[in-house]
Amino acid sequence: MINQLYTFTVGTYVVADEWNSNFKALANSNADCVQAIADAEVSVAFPDEDLDSVFSAVRNKQNSWGITGDTVDVSAGQEYYGAKNWLVIGSFSLQPSELSKVCFVFAGASTMDRIMQKRNIVMFIAYSVLMNDAQNAWEKAKNENNFDTFAPYLEKIVEFNRKFAGYYDANKAPYDALLNEYEEGMAMETLDVFFAQLRSAIVPLIAKIKSVPQIEDGFLFKHYPVEIQRKFSDYLMEVLGIDRAHCTIGETEHPYTTNFNKNDVRITTHYYKDDLTNSMYSVIHESGHATYELNCGDEYQYTCLSGGVSMGIHESQSRFFENIIGRSEAFCELIFPKVCELFPEQMQGKTAHDFYLAVNKSEPSLIRIQADELTYALHIMVRYEIEKALIKGEIKVSDLPRVWAEKMKEYLGVDVPDDARGCLQDSHWGSGSIGYFPTYALGSAYGAQFLRKMKESVDVDGCIAKGDFAPINS
Repeated sequence: MINQLYTFTVGTYVVADEWNSNFKALANSNADCVQAIADAEVSVAFPDEDLDSVFSAVRNKQNSWGITGDTVDVSAGQEYYGAKNWLVIGSFSLQPSELSKVCFVFAGASTMDRIMQKRNIVMFIAYSVLMNDAQNAWEKAKNENNFDTFAPYLEKIVEFNRKFAGYYDANKAPYDALLNEYEEGMAMETLDVFFAQLRSAIVPLIAKIKSVPQIEDGFLFKHYPVEIQRKFSDYLMEVLGIDRAHCTIGETEHPYTTNFNKNDVRITTHYYKDDLTNSMYSVIHESGHATYELNCGDEYQYTCLSGGVSMGIHESQSRFFENIIGRSEAFCELIFPKVCELFPEQMQGKTAHDFYLAVNKSEPSLIRIQADELTYALHIMVRYEIEKALIKGEIKVSDLPRVWAEKMKEYLGVDVPDDARGCLQDSHWGSGSIGYFPTYALGSAYGAQFLRKMKESVDVDGCIAKGDFAPINS
């Protein structure tokens, strides 16, 4: 059955190459095929969830999708041959604990598409298993502050990605080929200039900021009960106009957004009881991703054109929400009454302007997702330079903690005390996403350009102040 799915999926993507020129006709003729792949992907990705309760709102929507009935019949938790928790999809069955890691990436991941086009099913299975194991190893290594336990997995990931680069485009430098997978047309030649410009402007500015009196932000790091922060997250999503019937929020070690179509989008966050803004801005950031997905055109669902134009554009939406909207004075004034309602003791004696100043304080820090708007790009530059050197073979995986610490000291002036707050802080490399990081900085640059153009016809601050985001999102 795996071979049948393998051929079936490859055939679909071969056809999909022609969709740009004759999209509607091919979409109609291949709708059942694409729908079946998407349904299988959803089923295998979340085998242990209560599918009826999770997807009921989505299934009831007109023209929405379903994972039972006319598409694929699904049942979970069956017992066969003495083994439990088998998943049955249509006419075949599998045990998710062993094979979900293989099937999870069958329809969605670009990496898998290219491997399948090469007909290398052995590499496909090996890489799928590695991704599952590497994510577990990364989380364990981060929690235990021990890079050495994750290093063997990362060495294999780097080696796989070097091979993939040749599959993507043998005429490109390997890291250029990987960059192109996340931002088409992007290359080291462009990014080297881009980051050099940022470095020349930002590093001296950071030094200048350090020399003046600092903004008081200690009240943001008092005790903030997690259960109340959850209510705050719900409020933020409501204010930003997120359709909760089609977008849920969960909790993970590292925040992210995932979706299976425009009617089923999921974001996550991570709460810290002594830090209000960490989760606050991760929720706003992921809500930007969610807004993009929730508003994609219906005609692109279940096709090769779904999922956003590029990761740089996707990150432009999340960074736009997080910084341009979320750190604006208009937004701080809008939400401050609710902040005071939920956290009256922590906000005692503070004003909306105090809150605005505090959330915009610029100070070099260790953690990327906690970085302020000014220093954030330097965090990305550190990762870009390390990825480039890894793929070129200029440094070894075992060098990573040392090189990371050196670059953080050089660019941000901070000392890295341990691996957990150093090279283990992000989940990306553990999921094989080498070449992804630059899209965050590109997204910030795109967002700034969007804002400049938007202001020609939209009163952006006025809309934010009223909590009316429709003109901004349209």
